[in-house]
Amino acid sequence: MVATGQFTVIKQPLGFIKILQWFFAIFAFSTCGSYSGVFRMSVECKNRTESDLDIEVEFAYPFRLHQVWFDVPTCNGPETERLFLEGDYSSSAEFFVTIGVFSFLYSMVALSIYVFLMEKYREGNRGAQADFVVTALFTFFWLVSASAWAKGLSDVKKATDPDEVINLINACDREENRCKEVHEPVVSGLNTSVAFGFCNLVLWGGNLWFVFKETGWLGAFAGTYAPSGEKQPAPDSYGQQGYGQDPYAGSQGGYQPDYGQQGGGYEGGSYNQGGYDQGGPTSFSNEI
Repeated sequence: MVATGQFTVIKQPLGFIKILQWFFAIFAFSTCGSYSGVFRMSVECKNRTESDLDIEVEFAYPFRLHQVWFDVPTCNGPETERLFLEGDYSSSAEFFVTIGVFSFLYSMVALSIYVFLMEKYREGNRGAQADFVVTALFTFFWLVSASAWAKGLSDVKKATDPDEVINLINACDREENRCKEVHEPVVSGLNTSVAFGFCNLVLWGGNLWFVFKETGWLGAFAGTYAPSGEKQPAPDSYGQQGYGQDPYAGSQGGYQPDYGQQGGGYEGGSYNQGGYDQGGPTSFSNEI
């Protein structure tokens, strides 16, 4: 019964969109939460022995860049200077990942209810109404988190741009020293996470309509309610015309024979009122 009946909800927009939400939530939080990047710079001092041509700086989620440090030459001897990147963008990144994880979990639970407990889900419309409220909340949270993370990512890109970081190095302020970028960080994965965030916003916002139809609120205003996947009852008009009455029965006109009273009827083993009821067998016995 489950395999043939309940899994059909996956073919309907209500269940199919929930599967898409499940996958896109995974892509959103995984591309952001698993990111780690690196960029390299070089500082060439007037005295070549004091130079460092491969300064490597690594950073990763949750992008607390003010805790990321690296050593650079001072070009005033063998001493080095320890510097830190600027900015803390963990709040927007962690909020984005948190919404992605909870969306993944809720989509999985909701899809299980659709498949195995659809009758209880529609019973009294309480399950559908709760689903609608949660879906609306996730739509709002995806809007906020995706927008915040898009702004946070823009700041992360600026804070990890080697050309911007070079401005923090005091030795690079002197013309006799040469500082340049060797390798910039690859942030395509982070760009993808933002794209998945807004895709989730579209999916959750679009799913509001299909969940709303299950709540019964629309039918309360229209006067009728039928959950998706169930057939509408036949109209009552058939009880008044067409199949509800015998088309050949009417008060006037038409052929309406009465076999109990008209001639030619058969009663008690003999034909009455004409035909063979009078004279047939009697006359034959008299002649004999």
